[in-house]
Amino acid sequence: MATQTSNLTFERSFSLPPARLWTLLTDPKMREAWGAPSEDTVLNMEISDLREGGFEVHHCGPREAPEFTVETRWYKLSAPEDACYTETLVIGGEKLFTSLVTYALSKTEDGTMLDINVAITSFGPEEMTADIREGWEGGLANLMTLAASQTLPA
Repeated sequence: MATQTSNLTFERSFSLPPARLWTLLTDPKMREAWGAPSEDTVLNMEISDLREGGFEVHHCGPREAPEFTVETRWYKLSAPEDACYTETLVIGGEKLFTSLVTYALSKTEDGTMLDINVAITSFGPEEMTADIREGWEGGLANLMTLAASQTLPA
């Protein structure tokens, strides 16, 4: 199977200040809360080292058997403006894709604009990009819901 590349971009507006949104994006427990794309799936953080150069591992997938392992390496954490990391998805010992993810947060009159770029190198089937997009769309919908429920001061 030939290696394929693609690029996804997402833009979302939040009624939270950048520092509050940053916490939702980077805190391991918060990422568990919004990162799984649907109610039938989970994201369980196993190892979290949130710092530049830090390495993380989480398992995700169907709630009854989260079969995907995701290895994350953080390259830039500039709170609360931007972050950059890679994710590699592994199932059954086989790497399916690696992505370079960049978050850019900018203050707006009403809160924060979040721009996300996901540059994907897929080692798996052609439909992998559609699956990755679907995962991000579901996770971002959860993030929007979580952000709307936040009542703590900034």
